This record gives sequence, structure tokens and C-alpha cells, in this order.
Amino acid sequence: MFDLSQTSHFWLYFVLVAGIIALPGMDMAFVMASSLVDGRRAGAAAVAGIVAGGVIHVAMASLGVGLLLMSAPRLFNILLLAGSLYVAWMGWSLVRGASAFGEVHERASRPLGSIFARAVLTCLLNPKAYIFTIAVFPQFLRPDYGSIVGQSVVLSTITALTQAGVYGGVAVGAAGLRGWLRSNAAAQVLMGRSVGALLLLVAVWTAWKGWQHGQ
Repeated sequence: MFDLSQTSHFWLYFVLVAGIIALPGMDMAFVMASSLVDGRRAGAAAVAGIVAGGVIHVAMASLGVGLLLMSAPRLFNILLLAGSLYVAWMGWSLVRGASAFGEVHERASRPLGSIFARAVLTCLLNPKAYIFTIAVFPQFLRPDYGSIVGQSVVLSTITALTQAGVYGGVAVGAAGLRGWLRSNAAAQVLMGRSVGALLLLVAVWTAWKGWQHGQ
């Protein structure tokens, strides 16, 4: 186990993680789009998938995969490009055409399992998450405080609960707009194109910032 009296760095980690998660990005945009199109249950599935992806990120960071990616810039940049292209594809699919957002359904138009899996993939292809696990996460693992595994579990729990709180709020808020969207076709198109444009901007920004970091 680790020294339970040493918890000040956990509070600092929580503040830092909350600020990073609250910034608009790939994960938030996916949760918002899922909730707007398919409702609260779909939003919950998207949040669960993002949280699961976050747990995988922390596990990989604990195992040193993040450091491996940093030591192989070409591999890091390939991952970065793949994530950015994936998000750009989602954004473009929403922007194009007059029915960019498609029909807002009473029930989910996609299986919840599919939404969950796409959310995990979105999180795993998020360059910002890899930058975080490489540059930030290792700084909060203190060997002198005891078990690294125990500390990793605590940090992973903090990350997961923060993601659930922030993205859960986004999902509930977005789901609340569905009734208005169902009665306003023009608003559906405008919202779809707005979310699509946000995804495109996120893809370009994360690729640019992440590529700089990976040089």
C-alpha cells in the first residue's frame, strides 16, 4: 500500500484534471453529439465509454506505454494523425448536406453498445489524452509514498469520477435540447453543422498542438 497520510498531491491532481476535462475537446463533442441525436441513454453510454477509455489511458501510462510513445516520435505522430483524422471525419459527416444532424429520434438510432464502443475509440484516439499521460500523470506518482499501483488506482478513480461528472452534465444538458430540436428542422441542421465545425476545429487544433509536442 501507499502512505494514506500523503494526499495533498491527489487534490492538486483533481484540480488539474477537472480543468483539462472541462476544456472542449474530442470526448466532450462526442458526448454532446450522442446526447443530442439519441437522447440521455445514448449520452450515458457515451460517457461510460469515455470513462472506460480514460481508465485504459491511465493503465497504459502506469505500464510505461506513454513513455514508449514519447521515445518514438514517429509512432506518436502516427497515432496523433489517426485520432485527428477520425475526429475530422466525424465533423465533416455532420457538416455536409442539408440534413447534417439527421433526424432527432424519440429512441436511440444506434445500439447503445455501438455508442459505447465508439466512445472508447474516440477517447483512445484523443491526442490530448496521450499528452496528458506522458507529461502530467507520471509527475503524480511518488515512489517514496509507497505502492505505485495503489497510487495509480487512486489517480484513475479521480480521473473517472471527474469525467463522469463533467461529461455527465454535458450529456444531460444536451439531451434536454432534443425536444426543441425535434420540432425545429432548421435548428437541427444548424446544431449539426455547429457541432461538426467544432469537431473539425478540435481535430486541427489537437493535431497542431500535439505534433508540436511530439517533435
